[in-house]
Amino acid sequence: MSTNISKEKRDDLITKIKAIRTYIASAQQDENTGALLTYISELEKEVKSKKYGLVFEEHRESIDETLDIHTPVLIEEQDLFINHGGQLHFLIEGDNLAALQLLLKTHKGKIKMIYIDPPYNTGNKDFAYDDERIDKTDTFIHSKWLSFMRERLKLARKLLADDGIIFISIDDNEQSHLRLLCDEVFGSDNFFSQVIVQSNKRGQTYKQIAKTHEYIIIYTKSPDAEFNEIEKTEDDNDLNLTDDIGNYNVRELRNRNPKFGRFNRPNLFYHFYVNPACIDKDGFCPVSLVQAEGYSVDVLPYNSTGGESCWRWGTKLSSENIQPNTQQSNLVARAKRDGGYNIYEKYRKSTYKAKSIWFDTDVISERGTVELGELGLSQLFQFPKPLGLLSKCIQIGSNEGDIILDFFAGSGTTGHAVMTANAKSKGYRRFILCTNNENNICRDVTYERIKRVIEREGYSASLKYYKIDFIPISKKMYYEYADDLLRHVRELVELENGVSFTGNAEIAIVLSDEEIDACFENIATFDKCKRLYKGHDVLLTGEQEDILKSRNIEVITIPDYYYKELEG
Repeated sequence: MSTNISKEKRDDLITKIKAIRTYIASAQQDENTGALLTYISELEKEVKSKKYGLVFEEHRESIDETLDIHTPVLIEEQDLFINHGGQLHFLIEGDNLAALQLLLKTHKGKIKMIYIDPPYNTGNKDFAYDDERIDKTDTFIHSKWLSFMRERLKLARKLLADDGIIFISIDDNEQSHLRLLCDEVFGSDNFFSQVIVQSNKRGQTYKQIAKTHEYIIIYTKSPDAEFNEIEKTEDDNDLNLTDDIGNYNVRELRNRNPKFGRFNRPNLFYHFYVNPACIDKDGFCPVSLVQAEGYSVDVLPYNSTGGESCWRWGTKLSSENIQPNTQQSNLVARAKRDGGYNIYEKYRKSTYKAKSIWFDTDVISERGTVELGELGLSQLFQFPKPLGLLSKCIQIGSNEGDIILDFFAGSGTTGHAVMTANAKSKGYRRFILCTNNENNICRDVTYERIKRVIEREGYSASLKYYKIDFIPISKKMYYEYADDLLRHVRELVELENGVSFTGNAEIAIVLSDEEIDACFENIATFDKCKRLYKGHDVLLTGEQEDILKSRNIEVITIPDYYYKELEG
């Protein structure tokens, strides 16, 4: 039997700490002995704490010091508003730690997909920590990077929806450390995949082994996250069956080995009922989730009682895909040789599961430089991520209507990819990009790229540009800066709801009783209005409520949680 030496050492230290505590407790008690007993308890707690995982010297940044005595707010750069219809997107300029804190007020648990391309920390001064470029001579090169990343990933996890997914690009310099950090933040059970991406076909040829790849590390918020398959690029088409809707094929609905997979959820072991008397030209029978006339054959996934299989879809999704008419239903059954039945789902797109090695031409780094050059911006940003790489992540990790966040936005490839996906599917995904403005990157590259893509492609898309500012709160009572915060609620309402009040007669916002009174004095304000956002403490008179109701204006009360934590 092996011996846990570390545990023996901890136990020995705890025994010594107890001896010191006993000695101090027996001495004459005063202020000093009380403090020493407190210190001893803290030492004991530290000794007993978790010893498996990532260990590094934790550092604080100057932004941490700033956020201790200030609260971040958003200020719109109104001259940079792009109003081109369609989906409204957002770009935030400033430190991304402050940006993430603000997003927690508006998007906690609402982000479906995050993609980030953080500094790779190569030791070639590509990573700036507290305005200092880190090189290989820094003895805390990895500790500073990990401190920097941990704080941001902890906030990112809070922003993700329960079925949310995060994609992180990285190379060999910090890949192993990042995996351990993500295991700590997201949980090792929520690790999904580490994809190898061919970033350079030639590689670093001056070395004996040419390095040609990077990685994308993928974690989820919880096992509820589901990934999409992506469209085939091959010429062959496997949709070889036909119903009155069109071409389709089938795949079995049961999922094997749920004990060891991501689908170990008891609610997936439910019954289907098959109608064997109604068979179509391809040998398929209709199915039901309830036992009814004609639906007499009871079907469970193979050996489900032993935990070896379960249905891949839950009952809600299954019921949505069952129609009384076999031709219209997306769930069907077919008899097996042993007399039982298999349950199948129909699929109508020729798709395939993304492999764990991506070597398509459109994911190679050089392609990103070419794409930025086509917009006249290649000289302003090095090593932009290619559009194809982000497009693949978006296909796999998001659906229509989802919000996609990138808080290391850099050249803006994520925003470009979201708009391209929306144009292709006539969809309405929304992006939020955050980046600092070092060397005017945010203004001259990120923003300019989004603007030029919209103009060049004629995309129906709009963009709000916000800058982060700070309001001092140290040594002040809440009421002393509450009015300052009130002036920045408008931007948070826009961000949270995906709306713009700029030149928009269909929506209005009032944050004080004086503002609401002014609106009713000029009743023409409401001629085209369909929705009114009002501060949580703004009181409407009965007459005002009647006027709004008669005009069919929806009234939405702005929540008081934006700066609630600062009260008291």
